[in-house]
Amino acid sequence: MRILVITGSAHKKGTSSCLADAFIKGAEEAGHVVCRFDAAFKNVHPCIGCDSCRKNERVCVFKDDMQELNPELLKAEAVVFVSPIYYYDINAQIKAVIDRFYANNSVLKGADKKASLMLTYGDETEESAEGAIASFRGMVKYLEWDNVGIVSAKGCYVLDDVINSEYPKQAYELGKSL
Repeated sequence: MRILVITGSAHKKGTSSCLADAFIKGAEEAGHVVCRFDAAFKNVHPCIGCDSCRKNERVCVFKDDMQELNPELLKAEAVVFVSPIYYYDINAQIKAVIDRFYANNSVLKGADKKASLMLTYGDETEESAEGAIASFRGMVKYLEWDNVGIVSAKGCYVLDDVINSEYPKQAYELGKSL
């Protein structure tokens, strides 16, 4: 299976990167091919809803790193979103990427894809992640993709918090199970 992992954190060795690494390890051990796109280190212009992509065969007016991501997105059989929660939702770096899915909406909607969400946040209650989880579930339902799991790593403010938790194992097992 071809898996696309889209991360959002600007911390190369942070909590959500730790989950992404664990997921990828499990997925690769299971024989899957994984492509990782670290959105925080890419140039992705926000969608402006100009509809140029609708008029020009899914070609966006912005020539940025989505040109690198789009072929991988279209080939992927599973898409995994990995984000820190900064303020009750996925972070802006991932949201910019998701908004740019619009250019490929006609191909993505109804495609036979699996999707997963992995979140990290310092708060001790799941309330902080409810917005991200609801957004993910709504997007997956709209796209008609199969939601294969959510890892919601609460109480993980710094790297040691996530390392000393069960969450990397959950991410690894999720990657291995696809």
